Amino acid sequence: MKRVAWVTGAGKGIGAVIAREFGKRGIQVAVSARTEKDIENIAQEIRAEGGEAFAVTCDVTQPDAVANAVAQIQAKFGAITILVNNAGVGGSHKFLGHDDALWHKIIATNLDSVYYVTKAVAPLMVAENWGRIVNIASISSKVGSKYTAAYTASKHGVLGLTRALAVEFISNNITVNAICPAYVDTSMTDGTIANMTQRTKMSEADARAYLEKLSPQNRLIIPEEVAHVALMLIDENARGITGQAINVDGGMVMF
Repeated sequence: MKRVAWVTGAGKGIGAVIAREFGKRGIQVAVSARTEKDIENIAQEIRAEGGEAFAVTCDVTQPDAVANAVAQIQAKFGAITILVNNAGVGGSHKFLGHDDALWHKIIATNLDSVYYVTKAVAPLMVAENWGRIVNIASISSKVGSKYTAAYTASKHGVLGLTRALAVEFISNNITVNAICPAYVDTSMTDGTIANMTQRTKMSEADARAYLEKLSPQNRLIIPEEVAHVALMLIDENARGITGQAINVDGGMVMF
């Protein structure tokens, strides 16, 4: 049976890699982000490799935009049965004097979007009596760290939503899981490094080395490692895996 996937935040990084891997495996892939050029490039790459892809711009923090994207994807490919909630944003600030705008931005992008997108797509999966929902969370879904109150709260929320929906949809042959990476070698981590250099006397190289040393493997995770887990979770042989949060962190949270 032909499967249709929607990957949010697919213009770069983890989402782009997941979308390309889906395309290689014959899945019809809708890729979305707010920047049209980025997703058009990814869609073209997928098609160049023999896959089927559709680019749809969408601000996933806006319910109307989400509903419009779902309608476009359905018109192009049919019912969405695989959803990867990948759209996200980082940011840090001391809690004392925390900027309210930063809080709302992070919660809206990282948590509200998962709610809006999943709410729009879940009825299609229920109608098909089959679905796979993969939420790209973070090790910050499980542990806290200084200066990341908003980010940590948002990712803890994603994990809670994952577990609640896994229970709710278990009778509909829909699995809901989270992937929890540590720092991944993407533009988001580049932003973290830039923030560190601005707030400290660290060089860019030293800031990157600091993040690498947080892992017992002394390295950043690469997006392909996260995509590998996503591919496993959407497989029919993974139907017994639901409500789980799988770390991709080089053992970071064990130390």
